[in-house]
Amino acid sequence: MTTTRFAPSPTGHIHVGNLRTALMNYLIARKTGGTFILRLDDTDRERSKQEYADGIQRDLEWLGLTWDRIERQSDRLDRYAEAAQQLRGKNRLYEVFETPTELDLKRKKQLNMGKPPVYDRAGLNLSEDDIARLRAEGREGYWRFLLEQERINWTDGILGDISIDAASVSDPVLIRADGQVLYTFASSVDDTDMGVTHIVRGADHVTNTATQIQIIGALGGTTPAFAHHSLLTGAQGEELSKRIGALSIRDMRENGIAPEALLSMMARLGSSQPVELRMTLNEIADGFDLSQFGASPTKFDPEELLPLTREANQSRPFAEVQDRISALGVPADLAERFWRVASHNITKLDDLAGWWTIFSQGAEPVIDPEDADFIREAMTLLPPPPYDDNSWSEFTARVKEATGRKGKGLFMPLRKALTGQAHGPEMADLMPLLQVVRARG
Repeated sequence: MTTTRFAPSPTGHIHVGNLRTALMNYLIARKTGGTFILRLDDTDRERSKQEYADGIQRDLEWLGLTWDRIERQSDRLDRYAEAAQQLRGKNRLYEVFETPTELDLKRKKQLNMGKPPVYDRAGLNLSEDDIARLRAEGREGYWRFLLEQERINWTDGILGDISIDAASVSDPVLIRADGQVLYTFASSVDDTDMGVTHIVRGADHVTNTATQIQIIGALGGTTPAFAHHSLLTGAQGEELSKRIGALSIRDMRENGIAPEALLSMMARLGSSQPVELRMTLNEIADGFDLSQFGASPTKFDPEELLPLTREANQSRPFAEVQDRISALGVPADLAERFWRVASHNITKLDDLAGWWTIFSQGAEPVIDPEDADFIREAMTLLPPPPYDDNSWSEFTARVKEATGRKGKGLFMPLRKALTGQAHGPEMADLMPLLQVVRARG
């Protein structure tokens, strides 16, 4: 049985980079009839907030990425303590005491000598007396995992064959001096205990994966199949991290981006397949193929979500937007016509409010100076509302006969006077919705 997980830290709002990871893991589980776990990595007691945990779930629900079960690392602290003892019993976890300043000096010395800045394992040489002395001096010990210094190999689902020499990697810190277990350790324990079979995450985790493969092995677990997707950059190749606050899923939702647009883009961005709108997750899953993704950094331009949002919203059936239209105050007998007329002239659903304002309150007329006399005369020929399907043709026929104008010179000034815009719905369709005309003769 395939089991995947999305493991965000509830220390902020999830963004497009997180979504890419969540979606890929979700699609793998759904395509195979497997299990998708939402796991909140909330061991950072100071930074983890319930409001962010709630926000993560709200964002995923808005996108339709439903999870089969939810786990919280804060509920598993006893299990991590037990796993730490297991590693100590195998001599794979050892206590160290260097301060950040001392480690920095060591790294600089190694670099000056032309050596890689890898932890020198000085902690392994500490005797019980040394440890007692350091503690008496007020030093706080923390714990590193003892890597077996051999090559760590795996076939990555996106990057292909990967081989990392463990001797070139520092023994990772798994437990801080205050007892907080770190991501590398907690995730390894969880992935082992929860039977996670496939893990997709960002390419910045490749070194983590190498060390976690050894940790999982030391815990007696089975190594999952790993895949590392490319990292997102801005449209010009710039780092996305500096703008990530504006690219949170919450903000995109509040700014009217359609969830289908976001999902369709994230399911294809960085792959050899073109980005095409899909209106359901089943359709997205059908076309999802992890092997189509590449390793190169992937450019993401949020502006490209707008045409997809427009396409998604314009294809919605009336029943899907009926409540929103009712909330605008559109009378029930006009609601379906309103959607039919306005839907092809919106990008975001919020744009509907502007159209109803035009229909219900009248538009601010736009009248070019050379058309002022023409509009003044034309408006004397327009009866007051209500209008029907024939009102526009009857009105323009009267104006044409009275003024001699025809074609664009007739229709465009009238459109701009009645709607305040040079473009929009067919005027014959629009007229029956027009409750107020502000351009009067």
